Amino acid sequence: MTPPSYQHLTPETLDAWLTADDPLTLVDIRDPASFANGRIPGSLHLDNDSLPALLEAAPRGQPMVVICYHGHSSQQAADWLAGVGFAEVYSLDGGFTEWQHRHPGRVER
Repeated sequence: MTPPSYQHLTPETLDAWLTADDPLTLVDIRDPASFANGRIPGSLHLDNDSLPALLEAAPRGQPMVVICYHGHSSQQAADWLAGVGFAEVYSLDGGFTEWQHRHPGRVER
């Protein structure tokens, strides 16, 4: 069995990266209504319609963090994104639900 090509990222580590203003690409794969209702600031909504633009514009060498509801479906998306050439891809552990619980002040609406 091949090990995943992405890494897991804790909410604490992402919070530290955002505080340090590290260059990141944040992609949120939740449904459009959930994304509109609340998201991590700076996140891009990623779906089948926005995928071509992301593949064209996102820096391949910059860390990319994939966000879903609970940190499960983001793993599959992170694995796929790493497979198409993004060098450093992470799945956010606990997803947006955990992020919102731990960092309610860092939720954009």
